[in-house]
Amino acid sequence: MHDILINWAPQETRVALIENGAIQELHLERTLERGLVGNIYLGKVARVLPGMQSAFIDIGLERAAFLHVADLHTAGFNPRAGNDNSAPTPIEKQVFEGQTLTVQVVKDPIGTKGARLSTQVSIAGRMLVFLPQDNHIGISQKIGSAEAREQLRTRMQALVGKPEEGGGGGFILRTNAEEATDQELGDDIAYLRKTWGQIRQRALSQPPGTLLHQDLSLVERVLRDLATEQTQSIRIDSKMQFDTLKAFGGVYTPTAVAKLEHYRGERPIFDLFGIEEEISRALARRVELKSGGYLIVDQTEALTTIDVNTGGYVGARNFDDTIFKTNLEAAQAIARQLRLRNLGGIIIVDFIDMVREDHQQSVLAEFRKQLSKDRTKTTVSGFTALGLVEMTRKRTRESLAHMLCEPCPTCGGRGQVKTARSVCYDVLREILREARQFNPKEFRVVASASVVEMLLDEESQHLADLSAFIGKPISLSAEPTMNPEQYDIVLL
Repeated sequence: MHDILINWAPQETRVALIENGAIQELHLERTLERGLVGNIYLGKVARVLPGMQSAFIDIGLERAAFLHVADLHTAGFNPRAGNDNSAPTPIEKQVFEGQTLTVQVVKDPIGTKGARLSTQVSIAGRMLVFLPQDNHIGISQKIGSAEAREQLRTRMQALVGKPEEGGGGGFILRTNAEEATDQELGDDIAYLRKTWGQIRQRALSQPPGTLLHQDLSLVERVLRDLATEQTQSIRIDSKMQFDTLKAFGGVYTPTAVAKLEHYRGERPIFDLFGIEEEISRALARRVELKSGGYLIVDQTEALTTIDVNTGGYVGARNFDDTIFKTNLEAAQAIARQLRLRNLGGIIIVDFIDMVREDHQQSVLAEFRKQLSKDRTKTTVSGFTALGLVEMTRKRTRESLAHMLCEPCPTCGGRGQVKTARSVCYDVLREILREARQFNPKEFRVVASASVVEMLLDEESQHLADLSAFIGKPISLSAEPTMNPEQYDIVLL
């Protein structure tokens, strides 16, 4: 069982999923960073460009959006579906200036380019994607065997119904629909059809340039994607958003509405479970374990590595038991950290080496059990010959660190800088190089305080020797705004 806490502010929404008193997942959305992809507009054709086989569409934004002939959906031909080998009908024979079209943004505007549009509308649900203009049922290739996909297709056809019975529209089953019940799929179908019905109603009554549908905000996605039978309560600290959610849930997710609560407490809602501290810890490289052991988490471009260490833990009767207990605790902590930090892609876990085979299998079983609680798909292989556990976790969105942080401007993301002594020697080499090319009266070194201090103290002899060798005085100037690796050689 779990609880969901929603901390809402005009600039940012944060959602925490709490299980056994500890935060397991954190989701956040910033108002200024919400893109337009997925938005559906009522557009008006501003210009048709036969030479480019494109049209500019006014959708109410600063710049006109762009529609290419390949993104035009017609009843007989849809180039993106690859259902015809003949050339597409020229765009000038399909659209005309002043025409009103229902269009969806498929690419955000970038720089001077307007948004890219498609008339092939798709609406995402919890487990399904609805294609109102099509009638086929597609299944994600990542779902199991061909037999499993066929069984899902048969179930879906029964749930969708025939077009003449009001069962029109096509559906694509997403990966997370593999284990779904008929009830869950049926709820998703009803939600998507209701959404499309409202979009069509608005298209008939609103002027061109109107936003007909926006992908759900994070607060609404809580009810659609996060709330399950296991959810005990959903607490939100904004009365306005509570009322909005109640109205939204009443229409689309009636089962979740009863769990909604408006939090009126004096303390900020995230302080109840120490979530602010947990977020700070989730950005740290080192994760402490209760036993005294610790994890080291390193996120790189290619993969994430997690190293397990015993630290100060010496609680068990012998060394083997100490290692086994630390690894068991680490298996639980790692599964939680993957969800909390939203780490995806290839992950390598270096558990402490275990001599006994049964210990290895127990740790692996515990790790898989903890990972089974994760809604994001994970695959775990056994221990390799080097004693590492390789696993993958599907990337669903940016990791927490990438959302909240940026590379350090001092080290550029390396995580380390040159020592003051190394920079001193760089300075001395640079002065010698400059002395061979130029003939100033004096050389002035402008560098960080730590470098200047070392040149005046421990490296003063080397600096004096260099000054005597080149026959020119060398003066020093400390610049507090410079980072440890920066320096300038000024010719006076």
